[in-house]
Order: sequence, then C-alpha cells, then structure tokens
Amino acid sequence: MQWDVSNEVLGAMPSTGQAHAHAPSAHGLSPRLHNADLAPTKSEGRRWGRYSIFALWTNDVHNIANYSFAIGLFALGLTGWQMLASLAIGAALVYVFMNLTGYMGHKTGVPFPVISRMSFGVYGAQIPAIIRAVIAIAWFGIQTYLASVVLRVLLVAVWPGLAAYDHNAVLGLSTLGWVSFIAIWLVQLAILAYGMEMVRKYEAFAGPIILITVTSLAVWMYHRAGGHIAMSVGEPLTGLAMWTKVFAGGALWLAIYGTLVLNFCDFTRASPSRKVIRTGNFWGLPVNILIFAVISFVLAGAQFSLNGQIIHSPTEIIATIPDKTFLVLGCLAFLVVTVAVNIMANFVAPAFVLTSLAPHRLTFRRAGLISATIAVVILPWNLYNSPIVIVYFLSGLGALLGPLYGIITVDYWLLRKTCVHVPHLYSEMRGSTYHYTRGVNPKALIALVPSALVAVTAALVPAFSALTPFSWLLGAGIAGGVYYAISDRRQPFEDCSGEHFAVDSAAH
Repeated sequence: MQWDVSNEVLGAMPSTGQAHAHAPSAHGLSPRLHNADLAPTKSEGRRWGRYSIFALWTNDVHNIANYSFAIGLFALGLTGWQMLASLAIGAALVYVFMNLTGYMGHKTGVPFPVISRMSFGVYGAQIPAIIRAVIAIAWFGIQTYLASVVLRVLLVAVWPGLAAYDHNAVLGLSTLGWVSFIAIWLVQLAILAYGMEMVRKYEAFAGPIILITVTSLAVWMYHRAGGHIAMSVGEPLTGLAMWTKVFAGGALWLAIYGTLVLNFCDFTRASPSRKVIRTGNFWGLPVNILIFAVISFVLAGAQFSLNGQIIHSPTEIIATIPDKTFLVLGCLAFLVVTVAVNIMANFVAPAFVLTSLAPHRLTFRRAGLISATIAVVILPWNLYNSPIVIVYFLSGLGALLGPLYGIITVDYWLLRKTCVHVPHLYSEMRGSTYHYTRGVNPKALIALVPSALVAVTAALVPAFSALTPFSWLLGAGIAGGVYYAISDRRQPFEDCSGEHFAVDSAAH
C-alpha cells in the first residue's frame, strides 16, 4: 500500500520537546533534515517501471568489471556449469536482498540517507550515509578514469596522430588522458544535471546497447573458435574444493552488489508497485545474470581454445576485431555502459548523501557537482594504481556495508514490521520516533561495532582468507542478529493503523 498524507496531517505532528538549532517548518519538518529532493515521492507520476529496472540491472550486470570477475572464476578452474551454479547462487542472494531494499523505497518514497534515520536516528544516519558516499565518490573517480582509458584508445585508433599527445604527464595523466577524462566527466555531469528522470532515460537507452554488443561478441567468438569451447583451463575441480569455490563465488557476487543493495531505494522510491520492482528485478538480476554467465563462459572458453590464453576482460577481445568500424562500435558500447554503471552506482548515492547533510543549502544537483569535483581532486588514477588504497581502504570500508544492511533490514522488516512514521524522519523534535538519544540510536551503534570488526577482519587479515568471500554475509548476519537481540521487542513500534505515515510532496 502506498501512503499519501496531506500537509494538514504534518501540521498535526506531536509537538513534545524542543526543536534544535533551526526552527521546524509550518508542517513540523526541520530544514536541516528536509528539502524537495529528499522529500518522499508522490504515488502518481512514478516512472521507474519494469523495463527501467531491468535496463538498470542490464547495464550493471554486463559491465567490464563483472566480466573480469566471472572470467576469473574460469581461471580458477571452474567449468561452465560450475560458473553457472556459482553465479546462480549469487543472483538468488542479490535478488532477495534487492527486493527487500526496493520495497522499503517504494513504501516510504524516501532515499537511502533518509531511510537510515529509521534505525540509526536522524543524526546517527550520517554514519552509514557518509560510509556509502566515500566509497561511491572514490569509485566514481576510478570508473571515470577507466572509461577515459577506453576513450583514449578509441581516439588513437580513429586518429593515430593523437598518439603524440599521449606521452607527457601532468599530475599523472597525459594531455590526451586529461582531455578524455574531462570529456567523460562532463558527459556524466550533463546527465545528472537533469535529475533522476534523465538517469532513468539514459539507463533505458544504454541497456539494450550493451546486451546486443556482448551477445554479438560471444557469437563472433564462438564462430571464430569453430564451435570449440574449452570447458576449463585444466583438470576440473571436484568435491569440496569445487563447492568451496562455487559458494565463495556466489558470496563474492553478493559483495559486489553490497553498495547498491543499500541504496537501491534511491531508484525504487519512484516505482509504482512492489510487483513492478519484483518483476523488473527478476528479469534484470537472475535471468540477466545467467545470460551474463553463459556469455562470460563462451568468451573465456573460446579464447582459451584458440591460443591457450585467459583474457581479463571483453575489451581485450574487442581490441582484436579486424574491422575498425566494429572495433569502434564495440568500444563505444562499453563506454556507454561504463557511464551508465558509474552514474547508478557511484553518482546518485553521494548526491543524495551530501544533500542530506545540508538540505537547507544543497540540492541534488549541487551535491552531485560537489561529489564529482571531489572525485577529480583525489586524482583517482593514483588510487587505482595503489594496492594499499584499493585493498585496505576501499575494501575495508566495503566490508562495513554488510553490517549496515543487516541493521537497517532487521529494523524495518522484523522489528517495525514495515511500519514507518515518515514525517518523523524529518523531525528534530525530542519526542519524535527517530530522535532516540540526541538523534542517535545507541543500539544500532552497539550492533555495528562488533559486526564491523568481524567483517573487516575477515576481509583484510590474511589468516582469515578462507572467510574473505563471506565477509559481507558475516557482517550482515552478526549485525542484524545483535541488533534484534538487544532491541526491546516487547515495546510496540509504530501503529500503522493511522493515516500519518507518509509525506505528500511536490518533489519528483
């Protein structure tokens, strides 16, 4: 059921306690917590339908990094059916968790930084929001750089004379490298400048392009190999060793989606129904991932049967295409999808997060420009070339995503049983539902600390390498379990029988 509540209801919010710092609006909403971009979406005009969600996942599933991961499973010795089994396990996990997050976004109509206030408190929510934003900004810069590398290669292939501008270095990039990087950066800013509706349209445009490209590439490689596909790189794994890698691959696939599983509500808040989310996710995740698994196996197996070499990504195959026209089209397709993935995974989230930190001063567009600028200032090519940054900093932060998800999901589904007093998500009043202790829920922090330590230890400490693939699941399970155990389940949460559980907004 989608709640729509008029502003008269907001005006009737409890007035117990005192407001902090900024006086609340006439409807009881604090300007430090609310603006038009953070306000819940109205039920009418929600345009993220089945195809939009399917296209969103098509772009994300078929990106270059995911192909490198799947081909890595083949390199580890998994056969075709074992790759399928591993990715099917991961697809099932991702599908279930994305639905849980998506339903939250649909019912409340609010983005991730606001949903976090439900379990962490109206101020404590800045902790999960900032963690998500830091990861996203760093990866936005890195992915923009990787896309610019593809563009640089493409430009040199079309205009060989440009190679003369690719040999100097200014802050770590050549002249051509800077031109390519800024070009990709500006394209992404242009898309975001028109808001979430333009994001939806671009994702819908990019989805079929990459699907057609990778399918055509697989068919070409199959014929090029004469129909001979290597089933594995050597003696196939069997028994416990095989199943360990199969389940580890599935768990790692879930960890790859650990960022989006947190803020998928940023997109589904504009979906018209749970059925739309469920259907879009089904075709976009399990079905799409199995197609992706088959294509990955064909690409890796065909290449190995040709010359005994294991490729690292589809771009290596594209580089061998003899026809320059098809080579250019292939590069353009991967550029389009890389931009699409970067926007959905690494741009939308920090834009909402920074907006939530100062909604009385920042809009979605301004926050997006700030996060994109930070992504340039950090010189992301240096981050990408630093194993310490990638392995310890970003992987360490990434290990925290599981605990955050566990706490938020248990709070919403098991404790509150989907009942959320949405107006109080924007209230600084001490008597409001999510004020807790000075705006922070100490129980959420108590659950976060031990689970974070376990997840980070499993992810980074070599002695626990056997647990590394399962660090996200471990963190989520421990955090959710501790939070559920220490919460007072005898005390009823919100009463959903009333009509005061959403905010009617003109936004979106």
